[in-house]
Amino acid sequence: MLHGLSAFPITPVNAQGVLNSEALAHLTERLITANVQSIGLLGSTGTYMYLSKEVRNQAIEVAQAQNNGRVPFVVGISAMRTDDAVNYATTAKALGVSAGLLSAVSYTPLTDDEVFEHFTTVAAQSGLPLCIYDNPSTTHFTFSPELVARLAQVPGIIGIKNPSHANGNLQTHLQRQRAAVPAEFAIGYSGDWICADALIAGADTWYSVLAGIFPQICGAITKAAQSGDIAKAKALNEQLEPIWTIFKKYSSLRVTYEMLNHFEIVDAELPKPLLALNAEDREMVIRVLQSYPDGFFQ
Repeated sequence: MLHGLSAFPITPVNAQGVLNSEALAHLTERLITANVQSIGLLGSTGTYMYLSKEVRNQAIEVAQAQNNGRVPFVVGISAMRTDDAVNYATTAKALGVSAGLLSAVSYTPLTDDEVFEHFTTVAAQSGLPLCIYDNPSTTHFTFSPELVARLAQVPGIIGIKNPSHANGNLQTHLQRQRAAVPAEFAIGYSGDWICADALIAGADTWYSVLAGIFPQICGAITKAAQSGDIAKAKALNEQLEPIWTIFKKYSSLRVTYEMLNHFEIVDAELPKPLLALNAEDREMVIRVLQSYPDGFFQ
């Protein structure tokens, strides 16, 4: 379930934090019909930390009802308290989720031993398979190679979602991590702009923001890379360089919301205190989107 393309949609809520169930079902169906290998619900793009427990659980219920067992779901279960993360994971498992995505969220900086205890407790008490979510730009905690190796030996911890900072020496990072974990441990990357190279280098999974909106082009890149058609994967990825540029400049989260609204896929509003791009930056994003021919993202 942690192989291939994992697409991460937003969680559409209004200004009061009320879930738009119809919009979420629509986004879910788009991904299922595009044959993604898994759907990453309630990730950072899904703004999970801005949602109440009730809305998180409602989102899982809505998406799972739409899914009806067709695609594995990987769901964000992170919380600052270990017991809360256990509860999120236990509920997700009861709702039929395939795996939990767990990060080292905290207000007080965590030690490696604290993170190890947090993960092992959630894995043991919930029984839900876990994917390590290494997201240092948000959590301000970086999983050391030694900690990843320790966690990979824990029953129920089955993979990792690596951040984009590995881009400087991606192949070396992947090779070293592969050598330190069991063979069945799934190694994946986020940061869409590095993921074609990651798949070409032998990574198992692309955890993709863009695929949450436009899964077809990301699926084509994934298929080409994993089938050994490196030239095609690189050529397709090169076409997305303008998107990767604005992702990095304005943040993929904010650009995602602009894209959803621009293409009228759903009516998307960032949860406060997050603000939409200002008029000048929005105009720049729209110019990039309009540079693509009609139907490119279909």
